[in-house]
Amino acid sequence: MSVYTDPTSPNNIPDEEQKENSDEVSNQLDQADIIEETGSIRTQNSKHLIHCLTIIGQIEGHYVLSSQNKTTKYEHIIPALVAIEQDRSIEGLIILLNTVGGDVEAGLAIAEMIAGMKTPTVSLVIGGGHSIGVPLAVSAKQSFIVPSASMTIHPVRTNGIVLGVPQTFEYLNQIQNRITEFITRCSNISEEELLFLMHKTGELTTDMGAILSGKQAVEIGLIDKLGSLSDAVTALYDLIESSEMRYSDSKGNDSNN
Repeated sequence: MSVYTDPTSPNNIPDEEQKENSDEVSNQLDQADIIEETGSIRTQNSKHLIHCLTIIGQIEGHYVLSSQNKTTKYEHIIPALVAIEQDRSIEGLIILLNTVGGDVEAGLAIAEMIAGMKTPTVSLVIGGGHSIGVPLAVSAKQSFIVPSASMTIHPVRTNGIVLGVPQTFEYLNQIQNRITEFITRCSNISEEELLFLMHKTGELTTDMGAILSGKQAVEIGLIDKLGSLSDAVTALYDLIESSEMRYSDSKGNDSNN
């Protein structure tokens, strides 16, 4: 009497192979948890190890927004950026943007964090990069936007109790100057062009400002290139490889000296 043994049965799989399968399943579960909690993911089987960070919905700052709103919490993003910058295994960061804007200080803080990273960064606006989403879009070393995306530029706004005194308007003006300075520093748009779009009337029914298509955002120098996900990933790979080349050259020069 012959007995058939299934080679795929767990009892017949070597311990090392079982451990590898277990690690793979565990990694998949970890990735699912990361996506659910923070909206970010780290690719493993790729040319370069890159981290994908999504900034979607409304930027949540010091005040908790309604549970009905899709939000990106700055207390999640800021520690994640610190971890990405320190992790030697991560070679690049791609930021996917589809945001309506939100808390000005939180958004500008995240943008400054991204702009100050040594890790190669590329941003891609895939739906909207509105309001404080504009500084976030231009904060990366290279920025892309898909043709169907749009970006809204308008003056800084506030809600809640507003005192009708000169100090209030001076404070708002200071915030606006910080945003304007950051955008012009991290993109190719001039301050005059940015202020013109910001104070434009006739496009927004209940507000001042302008709405730009993907093509228009590139034409005025706000965004670097018009492109898709594959274009953004390719550009990030190029940044990674060029930074690796510079690092190896500097190492060679140090050893020669």
